[in-house]
Amino acid sequence: MSVTAAKGFVAAGVHAGIRRSARDLALVRSTVPAVGAAMLTVNRVQAAPVLVTRDHLAAAEPQAVVINSGVANAATGERGLLDAIATAAEAARLLDLQTEEVLVLSTGVIGPLLPLERVLAGLREAAPALTVEGGADAATAILTTDTCIKEAAVSLDGFTVGGMAKGSGMIHPQLATMLAILTTDYPLESGEAAAFLRPAVDKSFNSISVDGECSTNDTVCLLANGASGVARSPTTDAAFTLALGRVCQQLAEQIVADGEGATTV
Repeated sequence: MSVTAAKGFVAAGVHAGIRRSARDLALVRSTVPAVGAAMLTVNRVQAAPVLVTRDHLAAAEPQAVVINSGVANAATGERGLLDAIATAAEAARLLDLQTEEVLVLSTGVIGPLLPLERVLAGLREAAPALTVEGGADAATAILTTDTCIKEAAVSLDGFTVGGMAKGSGMIHPQLATMLAILTTDYPLESGEAAAFLRPAVDKSFNSISVDGECSTNDTVCLLANGASGVARSPTTDAAFTLALGRVCQQLAEQIVADGEGATTV
């Protein structure tokens, strides 16, 4: 029940030293060509990884996602942008991808610069550790103030949608300090992912609030690789819409249940 539940996805989570202890760097990739989309924060101030991810989505289809916790790489100016690009470039080198095929997500303290050399070293550890069994480690590595990992998976009609998320504070409609990485082996064409992702996010992550705050880093991304081999039809598209919505809803409910100071949901 994780981000690697769908066929053709692998993940890893390692301790890169961004935080004093615990895993703090996650890597997720599709082992076969994928298409994808993302919904990004609507905060007027957007962190460097959000800006880089936006540019990469406009240039290529995403094949991998790097997520670090501990440092948000927000309010870091030109240096922050260069660090986010360098992170994507190193992941791409290790995975034999193009830099633009890697999305970069960060969560943590706003202001400090990303400890880039530690991130790059962590990627060199994470890349060879990518496995189907690595989903839980990846889900652990993206946490900040969360008290538990957040994972979900739904299988319908021969395909699977899986995902992981983080968030427990600064959660507010239109995405707040919240990250979600969704994966599926359902076959989508280039340019289609956003049309499925947007309504699923609107009915789930954009419908929750913990403390009314909105963040600089929020991202929900979806990678679809078609590895299930399912033949598409209007019926299977409807089933995919249902499965994606269920996974988003389950992850959103887990975020609310883990909300800072929450006693009632």
